[in-house]
Amino acid sequence: FFTHHPTAGNLLMLLLLVVGITSLPSLKRETFPDYAPQNIEVRIVYPGASTEDVEEAICQRVEDAIDGINDVDEVSCVAREGISTTVVEMIEGGDITIFMNDIKSEIESIDNFPEQVELPVIKELGRTDEVVSIAITGPMETIDLKAYAEQIKTKMLREPNITQINVQGFSEHQLRIEIPKHILHRYALNMSDIATTISRQGVDLPSGSLETHELDILLRFTDLRRTPDELSELKVISASSGAEIRLGDIAKITDRFELDEEKTLFNGQRAAILEVIKPKQQDTLVVVDAVKKFLENERSLASPGVQFNITNDRSSIVRDRLSMLVKNGIQGLFLVFLVMWLFFQGRFAFWVAMGLPISFLGALFLMGLFGLSLNMITMVALLIATGLLMDDAIVIAENIAAHLNKGKNALQAAIDGTKQVSPGVLSSFLTTISVFAPLAFLSGDMGKVLQFIPMVLILVLAVSLVEAFLILPHHLAHSLKHKKTGEEAPKFRQWFDNKLDTFRDYTLGPIIDLVIRQRYWFMGSVVALFLVSLGLLVGGVLKFQAFPDIEGDTIEARLLLPQGTPLWRTEKIVKQITSALEVIDNKFTPLQNKVDGQTQNIIKNVQVKFNTNMDSGESGPHIATVVVDLLTAEQRQGNIDDIINLWRNSVGEIPDIIALNFKEPVRGPGGIPLEIRLYGDNIDDLKLASTDLQSWLARYEGVVDLSDNLRPGKPELRLRMREGTFALGIDAATISSQLRAAFWGTTANEIQVGPESYEIDVRLAEDDKNTLYVLDDFRITDKEGKQIPLTTLVEVERGRGFSRIERINGQRSVTIIGDIDTRVANAREIVNHTRQNFIPQLLEQYPGVRSGFEGQSKETAKTGGSMVRGFGLGLLGIFILLSFQFRSYVEPLSVMFIIPLALIGVIWGHLLMGLNMTMPGIIGFASLSGIVVNDSILLVEFLKLKMKEGHDVLEAAKLASRARFRAVLLTSVTTIAGLIPLLLEKSLQAQILIPLATSIIFGLLATTLLVLLVVPALFSILNDFKKEQR
Repeated sequence: FFTHHPTAGNLLMLLLLVVGITSLPSLKRETFPDYAPQNIEVRIVYPGASTEDVEEAICQRVEDAIDGINDVDEVSCVAREGISTTVVEMIEGGDITIFMNDIKSEIESIDNFPEQVELPVIKELGRTDEVVSIAITGPMETIDLKAYAEQIKTKMLREPNITQINVQGFSEHQLRIEIPKHILHRYALNMSDIATTISRQGVDLPSGSLETHELDILLRFTDLRRTPDELSELKVISASSGAEIRLGDIAKITDRFELDEEKTLFNGQRAAILEVIKPKQQDTLVVVDAVKKFLENERSLASPGVQFNITNDRSSIVRDRLSMLVKNGIQGLFLVFLVMWLFFQGRFAFWVAMGLPISFLGALFLMGLFGLSLNMITMVALLIATGLLMDDAIVIAENIAAHLNKGKNALQAAIDGTKQVSPGVLSSFLTTISVFAPLAFLSGDMGKVLQFIPMVLILVLAVSLVEAFLILPHHLAHSLKHKKTGEEAPKFRQWFDNKLDTFRDYTLGPIIDLVIRQRYWFMGSVVALFLVSLGLLVGGVLKFQAFPDIEGDTIEARLLLPQGTPLWRTEKIVKQITSALEVIDNKFTPLQNKVDGQTQNIIKNVQVKFNTNMDSGESGPHIATVVVDLLTAEQRQGNIDDIINLWRNSVGEIPDIIALNFKEPVRGPGGIPLEIRLYGDNIDDLKLASTDLQSWLARYEGVVDLSDNLRPGKPELRLRMREGTFALGIDAATISSQLRAAFWGTTANEIQVGPESYEIDVRLAEDDKNTLYVLDDFRITDKEGKQIPLTTLVEVERGRGFSRIERINGQRSVTIIGDIDTRVANAREIVNHTRQNFIPQLLEQYPGVRSGFEGQSKETAKTGGSMVRGFGLGLLGIFILLSFQFRSYVEPLSVMFIIPLALIGVIWGHLLMGLNMTMPGIIGFASLSGIVVNDSILLVEFLKLKMKEGHDVLEAAKLASRARFRAVLLTSVTTIAGLIPLLLEKSLQAQILIPLATSIIFGLLATTLLVLLVVPALFSILNDFKKEQR
């Protein structure tokens, strides 16, 4: 119908082009697809509680409540001083809405938390992404800087494409009231008394209404103090004589932030950081463009000295990688068209190549329909498809050309040529789908990213099949004329065709004949080569790495000092760390390219975040992170590992440090290279086992930044009631509450000032609580107002707990993490060697301890296992389809045997390119399977056709290999041509994709020859067995 109809083919082509083009603006652009696991976080604050108290009072009760909820994969609870964080991970495939509601219901039903515990905060993790940050600096006080940042945030949120912003660099705003110890003694007061007085006099409440004949009037009592000056006038003490004492007379009142250590420096200046967050469904580039446009206008309105600096710009990575892939895609398309032009006359080449934009645009429409985005992974899938989708069109076009050369007119040649190969083409499509479909359901974080490759390939191949069957024959039939007798092809075409035919008849042909005659020797040699190649992988000559290293634009130094370290010491060490950056600047900046005659500095910005360290899981003045923005990976001269190592070596020795980790923030789904978890009930045994394990791992060359998350907490003074204290009318709750109010502080009131909520906090003056002897003179007020020295009521002993305690599925655990210099070490080898040679003796030494491997090891096992299962299902699907098509259980084996042989090219290709085997490389091999099977199917189809014409098996095998040589060569060369630019790409951004291209290109180079030799040889061997059975 489509071949005869004058407009149907063109209308279908226009439809696919139009829907594809119109869908382009709506496609979201991002670096990676969404691969965040579906987790629910429960955060509960228990002010002033020790780590052990939080574990017992919060973690264990939350775990009991969650126990029994459906679809729970893992429950981890981290207890720290004053707070617990529980993360509940849902199994893959669960309903996150029901999961969230179940957890919320169970947590809210807990009724035995201590009174001081604040309301739980429950949220779903991984629903947003940070896309860019803005550092605001300027000549203003810290309070004013925060207020200005809030104003900018409010204005930015009015922009339609900016939906969420977090202001960072400040702790909770409060009005702090500090009362000296001698005042409390003089007036026989305690902090709770003063807080109560302030609270009762700071009122803003409706008080009813007056109803008169004329109108109703509302009554409202309002005497809420919102500034230090207003609070200082508040009367807090009165005497029988009528004398009154104001709060300002006995206390120091300041407008400040709660924590001194919660601050950020940007290039040495105090800064407010606006983190711009986007929901998963938003486009990264659209959001960042909106931010940049807003800042252009805001800079012109800002006061002198105020600066807006963009940092942590994720859009640069997205732009660089997408532009790199687009460039390689265009180059690949050009090479594919060039190959088509070499093999076909101009019109053939043009209409076959037209299948590319038609299929691509049709697939882009389907991608938008199914909610897929344009990212590194889907773009790579489109690159792979550049050659893959041409296969069907090439087979059909090549067969139409053969019928045209037999003297048929163009219309009849198009119909007959398409019909003849349609069963084989359809079978090839279905077998390819059989390989890809199971791989679209991979498990694990890596699987959730890599599964988008088969998804996109299925969509593209489906559209290309429609184009090849319905649109291509129509165009060839109506645009090609029957070749007239005596009409000569162009001289170059004659020369190229003659050379190709000569190679086929006089070089390849005799080789095929020899292989078929010596088929047993040949197949034995091929199997031996396969086993040798496989041995290179199994034996570790070709190493395995879960995910290729991805170079970003940011490096970090994460500092962890002992609990209790004062802020001034942390600041001093941070200064030492940032000073070492001068060495990096001096070495690498001269190597950078010049822009407008100026050499670019390799270091763009330096940001210091106090009270932040992602590795530690702690908070306090003893931690900090130095974040360095570098030139983008596309512009930068210098390997990021070399930069990090130079920074590490330049810092020098720092005494009394727990950990200082230099690293690039983890991007992508690979996981931490070294992550081993130990479980047990005895926390001391866990710490000892962790220390032994770290000592073992430190022996390996290339292992750096080892640490665990079980560390000593702050020194403690533990108080217990003396005998006889209760007889004085004072109980433990009275003592602990008064101590807590004095040293931790107590909230007298909460007020709203503009968009912010302030706390009015009352506590002991700072000078009265900064020595170890302060308790000697501290007094407890009894019910009658009498003050009793604390030391007569309690006994004091020194102790020290842990800074954090982690529990996994109800059991205490410690996690050991480390980084790997991949140039000298391999994480998989280290993990396997440790598992076999050290873990058994460690567990024997500590009987109550168990072990588990997390990070890259766990993710690789999870994704790799699902990949093996999916690939196995794909092979089963291929066998069923071929068995049905060939009406035989044995003949499909001659086609499928070629699949594992593709590993020969894959393994040697990785070795030649100096690459490790990775998950993207394995996906490339799986993609390759669909291509080589397609060639094999059509070769067997032609072989059986020759047998029907009366040739014996050996002669049919020789003829079929010669007949299919051109089509097999062409399908392979077009696929290789489409990926060659990516293989040769020197960009750092392409490193994650090159293993995938390597697998396909080198696998095809090997299997192109093997298909033409192995399939006929194996088919002949199978026929030998059939003869013997007869």
